Amino acid sequence: MKIMMMIKLCFFSMSLICIAPADAQTEGVVFGYKGKNGPNQWGHLNPHFTTCAVGKLQSPIDIQRRQIFYNHKLNSIHREYYFTNATLVNHVCNVAMFFGEGAGDVIIENKNYTLLQMHWHTPSEHHLHGVQYAAELHMVHQAKDGSFAVVASLFKIGTEEPFLSQMKEKLVKLKEERLKGNHTAQVEVGRIDTRHIERKTRKYYRYIGSLTTPPCSENVSWTILGKVIF
Repeated sequence: MKIMMMIKLCFFSMSLICIAPADAQTEGVVFGYKGKNGPNQWGHLNPHFTTCAVGKLQSPIDIQRRQIFYNHKLNSIHREYYFTNATLVNHVCNVAMFFGEGAGDVIIENKNYTLLQMHWHTPSEHHLHGVQYAAELHMVHQAKDGSFAVVASLFKIGTEEPFLSQMKEKLVKLKEERLKGNHTAQVEVGRIDTRHIERKTRKYYRYIGSLTTPPCSENVSWTILGKVIF
């Protein structure tokens, strides 16, 4: 499958500058979504971001019909999520929910990945048959060997989504904190039911790609659910 780069967009339009993942090599490095810090420049902002420029399996992509083939070896997605403690965090370029231990797991090709966090982008990062949707949810899982698997859902505007409706008040509070100038605002959600996220779908798209922000690390297993939800 041909992997094609796409422009990556922020969740909040209030700010277009994001802080790179904190570690000794990248601490303090900022990246954005336009201009001198935009996606075309990410690979040059820091030596550890080089993959953003030279990587061959970069995400997100436009999933096009002519590039899809049916793989009979792929099984149904096996996911189990549970009640767990959660915290909403404003990352400036997206809103994320981090989970405590025991949030749940996904099994992909006989390998177990544990749910760490989920975050939303609007509009969607992936395109489906050339269409960009209103929003996209990324559920980020990690295996014991450090590898990542992301399960993504595409959204269009419509009736309330059950999981999001659970935390409507918390999202409003997070926005209020952000408007006060707290760029890394956090809101404790407490115990939340993640079982609503176990969407039953017989169709999904699987490809090997990358993280969609620096350092753009590759060999990430992506599963894009075929059913677009509201």
